[in-house]
Amino acid sequence: MKKIAIYIATGLLATSCAFSSKSSMGSDGGEVTGIHGTAYGEPTPYGMVLVDRGSMKTGPAENDSVWGIKAAPDGMSVESFWMDETEITNAKYKQFVFWVRDSIIRERLADPAYGGDEEYKIEEDDEGNPITPYLNWKKPIPWRNPTEDEQRAISSVYRRNPITGVMELDYTQMNYRYEVFNLTEAAKRKNRLDPARRNYNTDITPSEELPMISKDTAYLNDNGEIVRETITRQLSGDYDFLNTYIVNVYPDTTAWINDFENAYNEPYTRMYFSHPGYGDYPVVGVSWEQATAFAKWRTDFLKRSLGRQGVYIEPYRLPTEAEWEYAARAGNDANKYPWAGDFPISDDGCFYANLKPGDGNYIKDGNLITSRVGTYDPNDFGIYDMAGNVSEWTSTAYTESIDQLTSDINPEYRYNAAKEDPYRMKRKVVRGGSWKDIAHNVRADLRQWEYQNEQRSYIGFRCVRTQVGFVKGKKK
Repeated sequence: MKKIAIYIATGLLATSCAFSSKSSMGSDGGEVTGIHGTAYGEPTPYGMVLVDRGSMKTGPAENDSVWGIKAAPDGMSVESFWMDETEITNAKYKQFVFWVRDSIIRERLADPAYGGDEEYKIEEDDEGNPITPYLNWKKPIPWRNPTEDEQRAISSVYRRNPITGVMELDYTQMNYRYEVFNLTEAAKRKNRLDPARRNYNTDITPSEELPMISKDTAYLNDNGEIVRETITRQLSGDYDFLNTYIVNVYPDTTAWINDFENAYNEPYTRMYFSHPGYGDYPVVGVSWEQATAFAKWRTDFLKRSLGRQGVYIEPYRLPTEAEWEYAARAGNDANKYPWAGDFPISDDGCFYANLKPGDGNYIKDGNLITSRVGTYDPNDFGIYDMAGNVSEWTSTAYTESIDQLTSDINPEYRYNAAKEDPYRMKRKVVRGGSWKDIAHNVRADLRQWEYQNEQRSYIGFRCVRTQVGFVKGKKK
C-alpha cells in the first residue's frame, strides 16, 4: 500500500496544473475551423485511484432463497472518476476538525474583543478597496508565547473537563458553515425565470407565474445552537438555489458505547479518534451530513492551495451508489465481493477483508474492531477495504423503489430532506459492510441504508471526484 500522508502536498499540486485563456481563432479561406484553447489538466488527486468509465450490471445476479434475495441485475454505465484508495482515516478527518478549530481562533484573534489583530482577516485589496472579508491563513496562530488577548482567543475553543480537570477541545463549537449551489435544480426548465423557456411547446401559452422553490438555510441562535430551516418561496433568481448548511463536524466518540449495550468499549470512546495510534484507522462516528461537509471542505482546501478560488474544479464528493458498486466489484458482473469467489478467505487461510468470521469470533481475521486502512490486498482496481472494515456512506438517498427511479447513465437518486420531512425520508445508502458483519453482509452487490444524521462506530466514508480533461495523452 502507498504511504498515506496527513497533509496535502500543496506545492506539488500548485505546479502540476495549468490554465490558459489563450485561444486561436482560425479562418482559412472563409471556412470555420473552430476555436481551440489550452486545456486545463487537473493534477492527479493525492491518494486516489482512477476508475475508468465503464458499464456493468449492478445488484445480485443470482437468487438466494436462504437470504430471500431475488436476482434483479440492472445494467448501467458510469463516467470516469477518482476514488480514495482507502477510507478516510482519523488523521485526515482530524485535519478537517483542526482547520475548523483554527478558523474560529483566527476569527477571534481579529475580533476587537480579543485584541483585534487586523492581520488575521483580510478586508481590503492591495489598493485599499473593500472586499469580501476572508481569513489570512498565512498569519500563524501564536501557540507559543501569546499575549494575554491572544491566549484568551486560543483558550476560548477549549473547555476544562469537569470530571478530570483536563483541558480538551470544546466539540460543541466545531461548526463548519458552507454553501452549495444546486445546479441540478437550477438547470431544470421548470425553474427558469423566462416563461417562454420553461416549455417549448408553442401550442401552450406559458404561465407568467414564477414557480415555487425550496432552499435550505442555517444559522446559529443566541445560544450558539445550529438552527436549520427549509424556506419555500417564489423563484426570484439563481440565489434561490444556493443552500447554506452549518454542521458540527466532531465525530460522536460515544458511538462505541451506544452501538453495543453491555460491552466495555470505553477505551475506544476515549482513545479511538484522539490517540495517534489510531491515526491510520478509518474514522467512524461520522454522519452522512458530516461526511458531506468534509467533502465540501476538501474541495475548498484544494482550491485555496492551488490559488484558484475563482475557478471551477470538479468537487470532492461522496460516491454515488452506482460508482461505489462499480469500483468495489472492479467492474466485474460476476463478483459478489471485491474479489473473485464466494468466500472471504483464500485456500491457504488468509482473509480478504476485516469482518466477523464466526459467532462471537471477531479476531479470527486478526482484528477485533477496525483495522488500519490498507491492511488487506486491494481489488483489481487498486482500491482497499471495499468490503468490511467500515461500511461507507454514498450520496444516494434510499427508497424502496430506487431501482425504478434512476437512469442507466450515471445513476443517482438524491433527495435533500427538509427538517419537517418524515424521518424515513432521511435515509441514505451505505455499502460494503463492516468489521462487525458476517461475510454475507459485506457483499459488494447488496444495498443497506442508515439515517443521514446517525453516527455509528461501524460507518465511515471515502470521497470521489469526476475525472475531467485528458487521460494518458488521449482526449476523453
